[in-house]
Order: sequence, then structure tokens, then C-alpha cells
Amino acid sequence: MSWSFLLTSLIVVASPGTGVLYTLAAALTRGSRASVAAAFGCTLGIVPHMIAAMLGLAAVLHTSALAFAALKWCGVAYLLYMSWQALRESGALAVDGEIKERSSGRVIVTGFLINILNPKLSIFFLAFLPQFIAVDEAHVLARMLELSGAFMAMTFAVFVAYGLCAASVRERVISRPGVMAWLRRSFAAGFALLGAKLAFAER
Repeated sequence: MSWSFLLTSLIVVASPGTGVLYTLAAALTRGSRASVAAAFGCTLGIVPHMIAAMLGLAAVLHTSALAFAALKWCGVAYLLYMSWQALRESGALAVDGEIKERSSGRVIVTGFLINILNPKLSIFFLAFLPQFIAVDEAHVLARMLELSGAFMAMTFAVFVAYGLCAASVRERVISRPGVMAWLRRSFAAGFALLGAKLAFAER
């Protein structure tokens, strides 16, 4: 596995996006355990896109305006829903003193949905992975699985690092209602902006 792949993957993974934003939000409102659950859910949401790229299904999204638009608008609607939930004190980003197993599952599902409803990810992997596979590679599928596994492991590690850093200052944040109100508005604006960005995305 080349250093160029690892470095490129790190830049892609560490760049702020919906997954990072959601992991930070989960960490600040629900603690370190929730941040790990969010990171896991977002990483899990990559799997369908990896499979789509391997099977060539991502090419369908690239060529079919209807398929791309259908998935894109589902993603936009979900991000706007997350924006609305972030504004509500009893919403998805409500402060939880003790994260329970049941709510951990909900955090994972939300992270999964955030990533799976972004059609740009499938197209990204369709274009990204082949760049690091030699023309004369004898086992292309095995190589793609190896690269995909490394990308997912890096995604999980980086998101967990983001989450744990945010969780470390959680007590100082939740003890200040004014700061929490500002954070809710910031996360709501972030999800709304990402939804708008996805809405204007082209194939």
C-alpha cells in the first residue's frame, strides 16, 4: 500500500464534512461513547459506496440522472431534517447525561444514513480507488478490498480522534446554556449548508 494512497486518504478523511460534523455534535451533546458510536456509524455508511464502486453500480449513478437525483434529494432531505433536529433541545442532538445502549444504536443508524444517502461518495470511490491499482494487477478485486479496508480504518480512527477531542471539553460546554445554544445553531447551520451543497451537486 503506497504512501500516496495513505496520505491522500488522510486528507480526504480529515476534511470537514457531514461525518465529521455529526461525530463532533454527538461528542459534545452525548459524550465520548456516543462519539465512537457516531464514528462507527459513519464508517459503516461507507460500505455500500465501496461495494457500489467495486460492482460498477456507481457508474449507474454517474450516467443516470434519475438515479443520482433520487439519492441526492433523499440525502438533502435528511440533512435538512438533521438541521431542524439540531435546533431542538429535545432533538437528535439533545444533551444526554448518560448515553445508553439503545441510544447508541440510534447514533450509529443516524451516522450510517448520513453517509449512505450521499451519491457523491459512490462516484468518488469509483474515481478514487482505481488510481492506486496497477494496470497489470492480477487480483483487482482483492486489491480494491485492501484499499477500501484501509480507507475505512483510517476514517474510523480519525473520526474517533475528532470525537474524543470534542468530548474532552464537553463538561465545560454543556454547563453553559449560552454556549450550547450557539453550538446548536452552528450545527444546524452546518447541516443546512452541507444539504445545500449536496443539492447543487452535479454527477
